[in-house]
Amino acid sequence: MRIKALTAVLALICGLAACGGGDSSDEAPPASAPGAGTAPAAAPEEFRMPDWMQVDNVLRTVSIQLVAGLTDDNNRWNYNGYSGGTGGITVPVGYTVTITLENQDPAMAHSVGVDEAQPNYPNVFAEVTPVFEGGVTADPASMMDATMPGETEEITFVASEAGEYALLCYVTGHAALGMWIDFTVSAEDEVGAFM
Repeated sequence: MRIKALTAVLALICGLAACGGGDSSDEAPPASAPGAGTAPAAAPEEFRMPDWMQVDNVLRTVSIQLVAGLTDDNNRWNYNGYSGGTGGITVPVGYTVTITLENQDPAMAHSVGVDEAQPNYPNVFAEVTPVFEGGVTADPASMMDATMPGETEEITFVASEAGEYALLCYVTGHAALGMWIDFTVSAEDEVGAFM
């Protein structure tokens, strides 16, 4: 009997606290505006030529400045602020692509390589074989020997086959947690990035 009485008293006290301490106002709480409390819809990505990408159609080259850890997004596990497949890059088939990776993450090594597009990436890559020869930074899976904070590394490869690929970080757990962006090699000579 004492437990039931104690429970009733506690419920009454908690109810009063939740209602603002027993405010006797008879006014109903203000109605929420439509959509209130929901996150705004993400702005659609626009395909365009970013300032971190240069194309020379005469020489058939593409240069990409890729910054790992540019923003705090995704625990700094991002490229130019993009991760998880956002911010995809498109280059024409047959072009020579040079990617300069700068690691601005103050605490973590990162890498970049061109790999097959997959819905999910493993935590650990037993073997790293880029899709295109030369399309991966040195020691890409090593937390100690990949591109360290403050370092810059450059890779160059020929995007020899059209298709859907990904630029990803091979350091343990990074790609699995979203450190990858789409990388398309276009047979229609499209070039640019979704931003």
